[in-house]
Parts: sequence; structure tokens; C-alpha cells
Amino acid sequence: MHLGPLAELVERGDPDRFLAAMAAPPKARAVLLALYAVNIEVARAPWASQEPLIARMRLQWWRDALDAVEAGKPVQGGEAAMALPTVPNVDFPALRGLIDAREWDIEPGSFATEAELAAHIDATAGGLMWTAARALGAPPEAEPVIRDIAFASGLARWLQAAPALVAAGLQPLPDETDAAIRRLAQEARAKLKARKGAQIGAGLHAARESWRAPTLLKLAAREPARVLAGDLGTSEFRRRGSLLARVWLGRW
Repeated sequence: MHLGPLAELVERGDPDRFLAAMAAPPKARAVLLALYAVNIEVARAPWASQEPLIARMRLQWWRDALDAVEAGKPVQGGEAAMALPTVPNVDFPALRGLIDAREWDIEPGSFATEAELAAHIDATAGGLMWTAARALGAPPEAEPVIRDIAFASGLARWLQAAPALVAAGLQPLPDETDAAIRRLAQEARAKLKARKGAQIGAGLHAARESWRAPTLLKLAAREPARVLAGDLGTSEFRRRGSLLARVWLGRW
């Protein structure tokens, strides 16, 4: 099956979100792929150059692109940027917060507290999932629910990425002890459990990219040493099978 440029970009750059998007109905899928492609390009911007000034210029380009879309002006750039105007009801402040949060990646960064880390995850994973849910028609009152789901999903991804971030000279965790990692995972699991069964309307298709979070967070809480060892994951069979089960049951 031939995939369009956006789908190919997401498939290569964010395989989990790609699978979740492909499980959505065609109209929702197009919105999700557009936003996930933008997220990939924004996330890559700080790593495109070793010169901090150039990296900041790339992030500024995305801020300018958002301004243009909000003003109804054409956007020139790659496939992801040009797809932005096709996304309905964009939450521009949320996307700007996502871009601002990527400043952390430009120079060796660290979080002084778990609250700072939580704010970063909310700005990135939370901002993306809420923007997607809103674009698909989720009501405003669903935002706290969506952001809690996104936090759990975002933390699971963050823990998976921690070894690579450390290797890149960053300090992704304010406390690398097993006890601290276990606490983070348990707190995220509690947020997810509190929202279990929540009715979020069309936002379900945006929230489904969290499907691996319960398993990964449970594993991190039970065996926190796996996180920095780069061993936080499941089999490919379980990865795909658990998504199919949620789709079949109509759950996020």
C-alpha cells in the first residue's frame, strides 16, 4: 500500500502514533497524521544543528508558520507545515507551548524538580494530544481528561527515550534513582486509572496513541532499572495486539 508523504514521515519518525492514526477513520486519520508530522518536525528542529542559534532559528520558523496559519496566510515549507492549514479548530496556544518546550533540547538541559519535568511533558505530549482531540471535535470540558491521558503516555515515551537523551548530554530525569523512577511511573498510572472509561467523544482517536502507556508504566514501576538500561518495552506482537484490542472494543 502506498502511503502519502505525511504518513511516510510519521511511520518513520513516530511508529506508535502512526499505528494509532492508521486505526482511526479516514477523516480523523488525515488530521492526526498532519499534527503528528508537525510534532516530528518541531522535535527534530533542536537537533538539526550543533549551533544553538541555528536551532533556535528553526524553532522560530515554526512559530512564524503558526502565526501565518492563524492569520489565514499561506505557509511555505515542507509537507508538514503545508498540511497545517487543513487542520480544523487548531489550538494555537497549545502548539506554541509545544514549540517553546523544545528549547530545552537545544543545549544540555536538566529539570530541577519533578514538577518541571511534568510541565514539560504536559506542554509537549499534552499539547499535542489536546490539539488533536480538539481538531477532531472533542468538547472543551474534555481537556483535563485528555491532558491526564497524554501525561501518562508522554511519561512512558519519556522513560523509553531517557537513555538516548542521556547519551546526547541531557539530563531527562531530576532523580535517576529507582525509587524516583518508580514514583513517577506510579503517579502517571494513577492519572490514567482515574480517567479510565472517560467519555471524550471524537477525542478517542487522539487519545488512542496512549495505548501502550499502561503496560510500559506498570513495567517501569515494577522494574525501574529497565528505564536507564534501555530495556523498557514489549514484544512486537503485544505492541500491535494491544492496539487492535482497543480498536475492536472501541476504547482509547
